[in-house]
Amino acid sequence: MALTGLDIYKLLPKTNCGDCGSPTCLAFAMKLAAKQVSLDQCPHVSEEAQAEMGSASQPPIRLVTIGTGQAEIELGNETVLFRHEETFYHGTGLAVRLRENNPEAEKRLELINKLHFTRVGEDIFVNLLALEEESGDPEKYGVFAAHYGSRTHLALILISRSPACLKAALEKMGDRRPLIHAAVDDNIDEVAGLAKEYSCPLVVRGKGVEETAKLAERAKELGVEDLILDTTPDNIRDGLADQVIIRRQALNKQFRPLGYPTIAFTDPGADKMTQALEASVLIAKYSGIVVTDLLEHEYILPLLTTRQNIYTDPQKPIQVEPKLYEVGTPDRSSPLIVTTNFSLTYFTVEGEVEASRIPAYLLIVDTEGTSVLTAWAADKFNAETIARSEERRVGKECRSRWSPYH
Repeated sequence: MALTGLDIYKLLPKTNCGDCGSPTCLAFAMKLAAKQVSLDQCPHVSEEAQAEMGSASQPPIRLVTIGTGQAEIELGNETVLFRHEETFYHGTGLAVRLRENNPEAEKRLELINKLHFTRVGEDIFVNLLALEEESGDPEKYGVFAAHYGSRTHLALILISRSPACLKAALEKMGDRRPLIHAAVDDNIDEVAGLAKEYSCPLVVRGKGVEETAKLAERAKELGVEDLILDTTPDNIRDGLADQVIIRRQALNKQFRPLGYPTIAFTDPGADKMTQALEASVLIAKYSGIVVTDLLEHEYILPLLTTRQNIYTDPQKPIQVEPKLYEVGTPDRSSPLIVTTNFSLTYFTVEGEVEASRIPAYLLIVDTEGTSVLTAWAADKFNAETIARSEERRVGKECRSRWSPYH
């Protein structure tokens, strides 16, 4: 059970020195209880107090890392239920499933590796490849995982209920630190042992929230700290409810057995549009990883866009650098077009200008990342601000002709 602010205050040195950045030890204790600061900001706390306050200083949802190097993906460490309260930090990992007995596995892998896009200047892409065992043959699954895992840059998920199959794959791909899916009631000792041996994160898979929480406790007793929760819901309604319950219990009740990221699957038997809708619901409501069979651009790109929009700081609009840009090869007679430094506005205008095939200068005014109408209403995009930007960015030789963009 998490300590209250007063409980924490009793364990602090009570010097009110201010070295932690708070005016008093009581203020620091209240912030620590609310997860607004970390315990290491107090340089004078004793080792005994640190040990006792360990649970209070831990994040309510554990940060779990999957993969290594450029493929590494971080999940968890979230602190709020709603992004407007603060922000969401670690975007949902989107995984595409590759089944062992799929005759089109080669073609699917080629398409999966190309699920990479650029939107408003940011790279958005699928994060994980889920390799699902179907044969029950450890040797065959080991070869399958090694073959396809070595041909992708993505982080990996190894899906099997067979400890022997998982071990065969880990012997070949364990250095990639894949996510092991999954430990269930009848194999948890063996699978948790593999996760500990290969230092890999582990999915615990129960039926419902309560059973999953018990499995998480058992896995932790077996020495596995990096866990992902899978409640195996029967439908998207139950899946949504499970995600909300887990998040609320972890944040509001500080219930440690549910203080982990989650994983959810779209219904493979549903049509593609339904799978896309299910995935979008799970991305919007807290799922740490969403596994789908979709790989078509028209379904994946909207999901990646949804994730991008949700996992940006609502208090910090996406901005581009305010300066003079050249589209094509403009000269002294080329038009000068003016707009704000809101990222979406910039890339929309830049794309239209480039499509027109008319070389132009694009003057970006600093409006603190707000759009044209918002900046105009706030008096940040007017004749004076444009003139100041023109004076700073353009110079006399480029002022012969300009037209504002609305």
